[in-house]
Amino acid sequence: MPKNNTENINEVIIKKKKNRSLIAFSIIEVFLVACIIILFYLTIPMSSTKVLFIPKGSTNDTVSYLNKTGYELNIIDKIMLRSIGFIQSGWISIDENRLTKMDFLYKLTTSKAALKNITLIPGETSYIFLKQLAKDLNLSESKLQAVYEKHAYKLDGNILADTYSLPYGMNEDHLIFYLLSQSNKKYEEFSKKIFGLYDKKKWYHYLSLASVIQKEAASVEEMPIVSSVIHNRLQRGMKLQMDGTLNYGKYSHVRVTAQRIKEDTSSYNTYKNNGLPKNPVSAVSLNAIKAAIFPVKSDYLYFVKNNKTGLHTFSKTYRSHINNIRANVGVKKSYTKVKEEETKIDKEAKIIMKTDIKEQKPTSIKSLWDNVK
Repeated sequence: MPKNNTENINEVIIKKKKNRSLIAFSIIEVFLVACIIILFYLTIPMSSTKVLFIPKGSTNDTVSYLNKTGYELNIIDKIMLRSIGFIQSGWISIDENRLTKMDFLYKLTTSKAALKNITLIPGETSYIFLKQLAKDLNLSESKLQAVYEKHAYKLDGNILADTYSLPYGMNEDHLIFYLLSQSNKKYEEFSKKIFGLYDKKKWYHYLSLASVIQKEAASVEEMPIVSSVIHNRLQRGMKLQMDGTLNYGKYSHVRVTAQRIKEDTSSYNTYKNNGLPKNPVSAVSLNAIKAAIFPVKSDYLYFVKNNKTGLHTFSKTYRSHINNIRANVGVKKSYTKVKEEETKIDKEAKIIMKTDIKEQKPTSIKSLWDNVK
């Protein structure tokens, strides 16, 4: 091969290598510039609500939805979202109002459902609680009420008084089903620990009793004493004559007057009717249920709130009861919640409430069960 041709070929090879190097360098340069642009883009600050609703659908659907609500996402965001993972649907917790674009995209794929803690206060009625749920979770009150009435076993007491962590976006049907099923599960567990079985009809008898205790007792410690009064009056065939039973449904926070007592014809009116109301008066705590099943032993038939302590003074006779009422006249209400003198029954009641239900020693659990009709 001629020398000139060899030199020409070498020059061509060298030029090709240089061109390839230039191309490679240009590609790397473009890539780096693109990365810098993307990184700059992803660090752009943006604002968002702390809780965000994402509808079910594809990445394109989600981006379109967010654009309509003012988030201004584009093709870069779509690519990043697909590379990060799957977008969560429903109500999710962004947890920040100000964050970078990258943080926002990352949270769309990793954030957990946004939860709101809702507390059903012991002694509150389902009527008031459903209103609270509708307001706090932006749901239809009428739908909640309709679903509740369709699936509830009784008019009230079907939902245990407790704090529930509820996800935003849960519809009315699912919400009520969740609350009812969770409560029934706890009722069943509690009943089996005490009785070894769960009889729903008989259990709700104790829920009705517990709801009266929940309305009347001024403290957890005196619940077993109030329970003993109810048991004693029922055994003697006496009317309960307790104001708390008339604070049912929409009357939860309405003062009970002589007029109400005279006009109310429901089974909740224990001034007119013998026995317990046909339905629990309100939601109850596990403490109230425990007190309903394990009353302290006493001969008490009456009680009245002491204006000084805010606790109740209990008595065995009507005459003593009247004297306790008169002793309140002219006494300014201070409600210290401190017992002036602790009796043997007070101490026994405290022990009942502190003792685990598995270790309770009632006279006869079987007789308690059998007495429920």
